[in-house]
Amino acid sequence: MTGTIEAQKAALVGDAQILADQQTEAAEHAALHRFIAELYEHAPPSDVAARTPADLCGAALALWRFGAHRRSGSAKVRVYNPTSRDGWTSPHTIVEIVNDDMPFLVDSVTAAVNDGGREVRLVIHPVLSVSRDEAGSLIGLDPPAGGMRESWMQIAITREPDRAEREALAARLEATLADVRSAVTDWLPMRRTLQAIADEALAAPAPLKPAEIAEGVDFLRWLDDDNFTYLGFREYVFPGAAVEVPGKPLGILAEASYPVFAGLRDLAALPPDVQEFVRRRELLIIAKTTRRATVHRAVPMDAIGIRRFNAAGEVVAVQQFVGLFTSAAYSRNPHSIPLLRQKVQRTIERAGFAPESHDGKALLHILETFPRDELFQITEDELYDTAISILNLQERQRIALFVRRDPLERFVSCLVYVPRERYDTRLRQSFAAILEEAFAGKVTDFYTHFDESVLARVQFIIEVTRGAVPPVNVARLEQLLVDAGRTWSNQVEDKAAAAFGEVAGRARLRRLKQFPIAYQARTDPAQAIADLDRIEAVLAGSPIEASLHPRADGQGSGHPRTSWPAHHRRGAVPHRQRRRPRGVDP
Repeated sequence: MTGTIEAQKAALVGDAQILADQQTEAAEHAALHRFIAELYEHAPPSDVAARTPADLCGAALALWRFGAHRRSGSAKVRVYNPTSRDGWTSPHTIVEIVNDDMPFLVDSVTAAVNDGGREVRLVIHPVLSVSRDEAGSLIGLDPPAGGMRESWMQIAITREPDRAEREALAARLEATLADVRSAVTDWLPMRRTLQAIADEALAAPAPLKPAEIAEGVDFLRWLDDDNFTYLGFREYVFPGAAVEVPGKPLGILAEASYPVFAGLRDLAALPPDVQEFVRRRELLIIAKTTRRATVHRAVPMDAIGIRRFNAAGEVVAVQQFVGLFTSAAYSRNPHSIPLLRQKVQRTIERAGFAPESHDGKALLHILETFPRDELFQITEDELYDTAISILNLQERQRIALFVRRDPLERFVSCLVYVPRERYDTRLRQSFAAILEEAFAGKVTDFYTHFDESVLARVQFIIEVTRGAVPPVNVARLEQLLVDAGRTWSNQVEDKAAAAFGEVAGRARLRRLKQFPIAYQARTDPAQAIADLDRIEAVLAGSPIEASLHPRADGQGSGHPRTSWPAHHRRGAVPHRQRRRPRGVDP
């Protein structure tokens, strides 16, 4: 089957080349044959097989003519809905890009497309060796020497009928490609800057213990060992500080207007507790930006700040790198990562559990599976308190909340543990709404984690406004989450325990089969407890039992606030099938 569709693809591409010969000058034929073959070489055979030779030829000629002129050092972008005037048609909107080849192009472009709620349907992306003249006009493909490697993209996306929206997307893609170019161009200078800062930290005077400086420098060198994707660098020098040569801004932060950690430009305007954090006598600041990366992955960027100290031990500047931890940084054992290895080891030692004990192994599992971004940012005291509290949950199926506030007052991180059989999208959305209201913010990200535990873990990131976060009683907030997560059956169990005692209540409920969904939907948990005697009577032999009671919602047939559930061996009787009890008016 695979061979058949591959043969079909080859035949269609060959027919497209013949059609191209008929529509172009003879001088272009050889280059066009090569271009069409390269264009569709790695396209999925099923996508090619679904198109006609005329369509394949028209799409190739459109991209060929679009890329016929481009100046080196700039990207050429268009977003359009092809019509017969373009030589081909498509049910999708088409994005075409011709650019110097470099890393991160495809994932950055597709992230920019998806960011607007659109979907990528097909990516065709050959990398070609081309020759151009000084004006940027295309001379040919595969030159014997001196060719430029170019990325040619033709991407089908969700159809966008609005011209203004297409133009806005093209502008967004141009800005994204400019960011990619800045980050890639300055990659080596950023690496060298980090290496120089690490060497300087070892040599320069600082009010820190040598072991702390050494661990921080080890972390910086670990970053440079393929564990961090550099995107930008900028140094923030505080007013009045005597810093001889501030570092040159690089990458996406070379543009002075690029907004990231803007508060560091005017330290005096920050709240006192934030100023205190920035001036803290520690070497490193590890944080998240509130701005999402436009390069590589559309996620909040990681920020690594290195404090600079004067001879008096005062912080005079922060050297800031922004980028993304690589996948390896998230998958490696924290024991192998500088800074994290100390946090984990000190937490284990502080807890005092024997490594081979149940609690020792459980704590180690908690620390090794702790959200990696949290592990980078959390303090040792916060980590100990949170890890021990999680350990104390053990396998108890209850909802629990753990809150960490960003010291720069930009967001709040909430870890919520919930019995995994209760967790679903509706519950997550309920939790998000409760947390947003409590912190007067907006949930910007959530991350769900499942393992062999009976508890699922959800991390919510709530973006807040500095100085406008209300005081929050975490215990009360946790109770709101508990209430939101209580199912109808949980509420019945609680009512049964209150009415009969925990043991007797569970015993009575165990004798019954699960309450039908329809019964749960129309019956208050308290009324279900009131119905237990009648249900048990039916199970004991009574042909039918009925009761008269006020409805919690004030609706129902008969008396405006009255309902009469009836029970027999097949379950509760639907109201329309019942006889009205004597003495009750319609």
